[in-house]
Amino acid sequence: MSDPVPCLWMRGGTSKGGYFLAADLPADPAARDALLLRVMGSPDPRQIDGMGGADPLTSKVAVVRRSDRPGIDVDYLFLQVFVDQAIVSDGQNCGNILAGVGPFAIERGLVSANAGVTPVAIFMENTGQVAVAQVQTPGGRVTYSGDAAIDGVPGTAAPIALMFRDTAGSTCGALLPTGNLVDQVAGTKVTLIDNGMPCIIILAEDMGITGHESRETLDTDTGLKTRLEAIRLAAGPLMNLGDVTDKSVPKMMLVAPPAAGGSLAVRSFIPHRCHAGIGVLGAVSVATAALLPGSPAAAVANLPPGSIKTIVIEHPTGVTECVVTVDDAGQVVEAGMLRTARLLMDGKVFA
Repeated sequence: MSDPVPCLWMRGGTSKGGYFLAADLPADPAARDALLLRVMGSPDPRQIDGMGGADPLTSKVAVVRRSDRPGIDVDYLFLQVFVDQAIVSDGQNCGNILAGVGPFAIERGLVSANAGVTPVAIFMENTGQVAVAQVQTPGGRVTYSGDAAIDGVPGTAAPIALMFRDTAGSTCGALLPTGNLVDQVAGTKVTLIDNGMPCIIILAEDMGITGHESRETLDTDTGLKTRLEAIRLAAGPLMNLGDVTDKSVPKMMLVAPPAAGGSLAVRSFIPHRCHAGIGVLGAVSVATAALLPGSPAAAVANLPPGSIKTIVIEHPTGVTECVVTVDDAGQVVEAGMLRTARLLMDGKVFA
């Protein structure tokens, strides 16, 4: 057993995981990953010998350090610890865990709190993006109590507004990495897009489903999962991601017309299990695809007018709202989202 490691355990958005100062983890990535696998109890479907919750959404890690970059407060590295495989991946961002980075930075003294609201500028190391989190700090202390509600999380909490800068092509090199609005991949019409998260957008009906099924129903559909994985593996090189067999990207987004008054419905695979909701940056990529005429998402979307659009994405546990600003040419220039976070534990974890 190694020496205990200081950490905060936090819920960020609809995810949960360990938040660590970079200086408290081994500098060598292999040693760091081995420690985090032990912390989470991976590989094991139940993660019974660790802190993980037997779900990709609860087996996540944030590594945070004070930033030396001009105009940036902290650098944030997201790590996805696989549940039943000995894999720790830095191949993607996580916008939900991002929601806890601002509060963590203040709690650990990396950022001084204002009296009221404290903006925290965050450089996301995975993709080189910048986000600004607006953290509620009445009296110069982080508060987690408030009236904001997000679907997929019971109750209410303090709002944390996240605004994203320069997300297009952050992982794949371009918003549309193939240069095409629509590609045929493994015999299926898709949009390959990266506006903060590499995603493959597919009409649900082209996969033989309505797109309104429950998470449990889709997770037991082995035929659907086999078809999705064939598309994902074929799309990886096209998206400049190489062999994605052991990667957590691209995400698979099955889109359908809205059923509850939203803009469109999505069933997201991350990439092999159906998401209970939708990831923050995945939602940004889907919302962007919905604004591209001719894409599968645009074909089913009911979009509001105006240059500032609230795109309501329906998912298995409710809705996620993405606020998108477009220019005169209809191009997305800014995207934001409301999230919440909660501090669950401050202590030391053993590995």
